[in-house]
Amino acid sequence: MRDALDATPYDALLLLSFGGPEGPDDVVPFLENVTRGRGIPKERLKEVGRHYFLFGGVSPINDQNRALLDALRKDFADHGLDLPIYWGNRNWAPYLTDTLREMVTDGRRRILVLATSAYASYSGCRQYRENLADSLATLEAEGLELPKVDKLRHYFNHPGFLEPMTEGVLRSLADLPEEVRDGAHLAFSTHSIPNASADTSGPVEDHGDGGAYVKQHLDTARLIADAVRERTGVDHPWQLVYQSRSGAPHIPWLEPDICDHLEERHAAAVPAVVMAPIGFVSDHMEVLYDLDTEAKAKAEELGLPVRRSATVGADPRFAAAIRELVLERAAAESGLEVTPCALGALGASHNLCPAGCCPARAPKPAAAGADSPYA
Repeated sequence: MRDALDATPYDALLLLSFGGPEGPDDVVPFLENVTRGRGIPKERLKEVGRHYFLFGGVSPINDQNRALLDALRKDFADHGLDLPIYWGNRNWAPYLTDTLREMVTDGRRRILVLATSAYASYSGCRQYRENLADSLATLEAEGLELPKVDKLRHYFNHPGFLEPMTEGVLRSLADLPEEVRDGAHLAFSTHSIPNASADTSGPVEDHGDGGAYVKQHLDTARLIADAVRERTGVDHPWQLVYQSRSGAPHIPWLEPDICDHLEERHAAAVPAVVMAPIGFVSDHMEVLYDLDTEAKAKAEELGLPVRRSATVGADPRFAAAIRELVLERAAAESGLEVTPCALGALGASHNLCPAGCCPARAPKPAAAGADSPYA
């Protein structure tokens, strides 16, 4: 690989995230953005948004993105990587289209995108690419010169993503009472999605039962569980579980739910559980409500000791991993030989999403992929 400080041909990095409300008055408009086109009444959105109101109408995700931006900028500066970093959201300010417009105005013509989702799925990858295509179409209609946009590969098995979560599990185990610590089970949690979406996640060759979404989470969980065993000498049983289901009851979604799992572990006389939210980059609302509120309430009801381990957030090792991924992709785009950094059985993910990868229910243009209308 060439000089490690050279990100050519890229001239900017875009942090692309989901967004969230920053006050009570933002909650319903934010949910209207999230559910646009589904015809959900405002009164129903108020009900759906009740967990935001429990936290003052503020989602922590925007502050967490600000912290990640600070960590990335510090890491880049400390290592002499001169690459400006911007931030845009899908569903709340700063909006993606506004940020891309700013980047074009600033003269950015070759943009790398970091999405705050580590795994392959429609909602975690292709939908971000569809949003990018929508924003580029808007800029094109405004007569602006369009940049070339690429997306960083999935980073679920990068050491800089895995190590902070492994340490989080170790800290959670150490925080349990000594008499239940060695018998504790690990519940690796991620966002439930419809079975049909999971089955078609990833490239076509990965489609099938659970698709790439489940395979990638299982590999991540296995890597962390193995690392915990190596460092403690204790083999903690583990399972992949799901949370945050939001779909119609008649549509099958990935199971088991975390609360059902806690009931099952309690019935099996498991002495304690560590919940590890491996499907999430930061401690945003799904983590605070579904795990720290609902799941912990269920555990308290059962009398089951639980701990919840940390997400990677703005950990310096995660920031360093992003720098490595940027340089890896830049070198590959320049035609240089690259050895991608990835642990586990699955290896490094593709740089360019192939056609048929994580398809939408209704076909829509998606940027930063083999089927992109914006080459």
